[in-house]
Amino acid sequence: MHELALVQGLLESVLEQAKKHQIKKIERVKIVVGDMTSAMPESLQFAFEVLRRDTPAGEAVLEIERRPVKLTCQECHFVFRPEGLKYSCPQCVSGRTSIVEGRELFVEYFEGE
Repeated sequence: MHELALVQGLLESVLEQAKKHQIKKIERVKIVVGDMTSAMPESLQFAFEVLRRDTPAGEAVLEIERRPVKLTCQECHFVFRPEGLKYSCPQCVSGRTSIVEGRELFVEYFEGE
């Protein structure tokens, strides 16, 4: 379950920033997770609930924003969301595409007092 390691790194970052800014209690953490990370929201939530114990985030709520995959065509510059695993451009049928969204994994913000 790689979600445990992912959440551990994110939570460590939040706790470090909270300490730096003298925040004693973290109430909410919002993370952004791209679909290409293959992280399952339920597993992320479970990992967060386990790892937050005995920390300033002990009662914090985890909010997860999913980011679907978005591609851009290197030929015609059309931006699109692929259907399934079909990553070729629906406009010009080129296979030369690059990922512009969907690999994210970061803390967007946290709230506390």
